[in-house]
Amino acid sequence: MYDAGSAAAAGVRGCGPLQPSQSDRTGGLRQQVFVHVRATGQSSRADIARGLGISAGSVSALTSDLIQSGFLEEVEDTPREAGRGRPPVALRVVRGTRCVIGIKLADARHSAVLVDLSGQTVADVTLPTAGARKPVAALVEEVGTLVDRLLTEAGQDIACVAGLGLGISGIVEHDTGQVPWSPLIAGRDTALAALLADRLGVPVRIDNDANVLTLAELWFGSGRARSDFAVVTVEHGVGMGLVLDNRLFRGSRGMGMELGHTKVALDGALCRCGQRGCLEAYLADYALAREAATALDRPARDAGNAAVIDALFAEAKAGNAAAATIFRRAGRYLALGLANVVQLFDPALIILAGERMRYDYLYSDAVLREMQALTLAEGRTTCEIATHVWGDLVWAQGAAALALADATDAVLGA
Repeated sequence: MYDAGSAAAAGVRGCGPLQPSQSDRTGGLRQQVFVHVRATGQSSRADIARGLGISAGSVSALTSDLIQSGFLEEVEDTPREAGRGRPPVALRVVRGTRCVIGIKLADARHSAVLVDLSGQTVADVTLPTAGARKPVAALVEEVGTLVDRLLTEAGQDIACVAGLGLGISGIVEHDTGQVPWSPLIAGRDTALAALLADRLGVPVRIDNDANVLTLAELWFGSGRARSDFAVVTVEHGVGMGLVLDNRLFRGSRGMGMELGHTKVALDGALCRCGQRGCLEAYLADYALAREAATALDRPARDAGNAAVIDALFAEAKAGNAAAATIFRRAGRYLALGLANVVQLFDPALIILAGERMRYDYLYSDAVLREMQALTLAEGRTTCEIATHVWGDLVWAQGAAALALADATDAVLGA
């Protein structure tokens, strides 16, 4: 567990979980020392010894090796008192080398970040795209264009990239790199990771976009100091990520946590997955836009435009009863979904995230009260709810964490 020593005093922010599980400590002591320093931002040798429970002599030998190998460097720590000996020295990860790429694919725009091994963002770009489903070959070319622009922005070439992580909505098999279904891809069962690796010439890891946002919270956000928490996303779809014992839980086949496709109404509204009664069919962008077209008396062909949802929200705030009813109903369905999450997993924290969290109807006191009323909460501490309105680059950062984990294993695992 993170010992808040010199890093906290210096205001240094690290990267990665601050409470690694025991199963994370299998990469050898050299790798564990590196991961500890990266997580704390900077750490003294004494802090490393306390944090990992190893001897000072082992820390000295391991850190010397990591410094000589170009992974760590010494920095001046907190200022010393006048006349009290040499300034204290801390260690941090060397920045600007061994980069990875993180990408979020979405309906309206794709986003990418270049992140070095310390977790610092080197460059970022966003590329507008048509929202319609497209052949996987066209999507791969869009990713190639995005990567080219990112590397140009950073003044780098693909040789500096140790790996790429990518988040996409839909059903994603993380271990195999297959996408059985995605609303962004025309067709099913596409070997997306392999196609991207062939196109770019670097190792590629892919995951569901809700999972990569959960990784962003675990590696860079408020989940860093939590061993167990859930993230529920409301955007173009409804997703969920779950962290148990500081590790992302994916299910036995890597296809779990599809909260948006849990059923809340038999023979209910049509979902974009083709089934009826899914939670996201009442809550996601296209669900709100579908009803907004009627409430605002706009043609159905305009219902997919995000501007329509913004106009609906403005109408609701201005007193339009029909518009307010649409958001209130969406809030009630969100309360039902959150109550099911609490009932099944009993997390101490649920983070609500995504662009739609700009709409306070979806996290109002009424929604949270209804969530509590739908759970068996007698005698238990109320689940904490946090709301984060992140932009696409944070999702891309979470995708970069996929590649960072692999790159760290590759260069330090031996």
